[in-house]
Amino acid sequence: MIEWSEEDLMIRDAVRGWIDAEVRPNLDALESGELPPYDLLRSLYKTFGMDEMARSSFQARLAREREGGSDEREDEEKQGGGNAAMTMLPVIELCKVAPGLVSAMGVGLGLAAGTIMKRGTPEQKERWALPLLTMEKVGAWAITEPNSGSDAFGGMQATAKKVGDEYVLNGSKTFITNGPYADTIVFYCKLDQDRPPAHSNDELRSDARSPRDREILTFVLDRGMDGLEQSKPLRKMGLHSSPTGELFLNDVRAGADRLLSSGSQGGKESAKQNFVTERAGVAAMALGVIEECLKLSVEYAKTRELWGQRIGDFQLIQLKLARMEVARLNVQNLVFRHIEMQRAGRAPTLAEASAMKLYAAQAASEVAQEAVQLFGGNGYMSEYRVEQLARDAKSFQIYAGTDEIQVTHIARDLLSR
Repeated sequence: MIEWSEEDLMIRDAVRGWIDAEVRPNLDALESGELPPYDLLRSLYKTFGMDEMARSSFQARLAREREGGSDEREDEEKQGGGNAAMTMLPVIELCKVAPGLVSAMGVGLGLAAGTIMKRGTPEQKERWALPLLTMEKVGAWAITEPNSGSDAFGGMQATAKKVGDEYVLNGSKTFITNGPYADTIVFYCKLDQDRPPAHSNDELRSDARSPRDREILTFVLDRGMDGLEQSKPLRKMGLHSSPTGELFLNDVRAGADRLLSSGSQGGKESAKQNFVTERAGVAAMALGVIEECLKLSVEYAKTRELWGQRIGDFQLIQLKLARMEVARLNVQNLVFRHIEMQRAGRAPTLAEASAMKLYAAQAASEVAQEAVQLFGGNGYMSEYRVEQLARDAKSFQIYAGTDEIQVTHIARDLLSR
């Protein structure tokens, strides 16, 4: 794939029209936090029939699963590759205006609903995943804690203790996208196992895992459960259109019906699969920011004058624009490669997804910062949109694993060959 098809471009233009009519007029309200993003996202889904598409796809998939049909990952990859325009283009176009909308949408669909669809029973999928996939409800994916950001599994302190037929959950989570408004929360924690008493039998003593190595469990929680507190939105540097909050659990009781299967690889593997999805998706988000910053910069370079000539005639400005275009081409190629992988029925490895995210995130942040520099003093003012895009783009280098974590995953893969 080297370019979008005519059909893809028709979809892109339709999405752009909707964004111009619905999102741009509400950008100030989104940035201030006055307007949560969810009604806008529901409008997007209804306008383009994405809610009904999700519903029919869900029902068909569930029917196949109940009949012992095709592999769930194969289904996802075929659907994603066959309908790339309806998955990638809205992400790219939304990120030109309000990247936070994509974060809010992606966490609810790709992470919260995605985890339930991968690990849930048919009953759990119908109860919790379907309303998330159609955007009827807001989903959150809760793994990060105050003291375990990059060390998500080893440093995790939230616990689940088996008490009779239930589990009692305790702990806190932070930096949770959609946390303040989530109706459904996918919550990761560690099984709280009492150590067996000291015994002369060494094998018995070795059964007690250290806290860092205990089994990871995943539960589905609902807003309003006793002992569950969802904070107000946190103030942050960028992505203001994506509400972020904290969760506090104090003796929350969850029945076994809320426990998702960890599969043969355990809860850690379930989370890692989500990291692949999230990281690969950052390339499309980055492309939207880069394309918009380049467009705004070219327009400004053509109209802004200094010393009697437009600034676009100065070589230093031309160098900035040329580097932006190189970044745009490179990140676009990553997006196209991802689409081709989906069409071929192949998902990126964790290392490949990390490489995509590392490059795309850095490119978006650098392009946005250069756009601010090109605009000069105007670029530092919120009146000019490059200021917002620069703040938003920085988040790409932090969430879904920092740049440093991506480097670690890439290098480990290379050294293990």
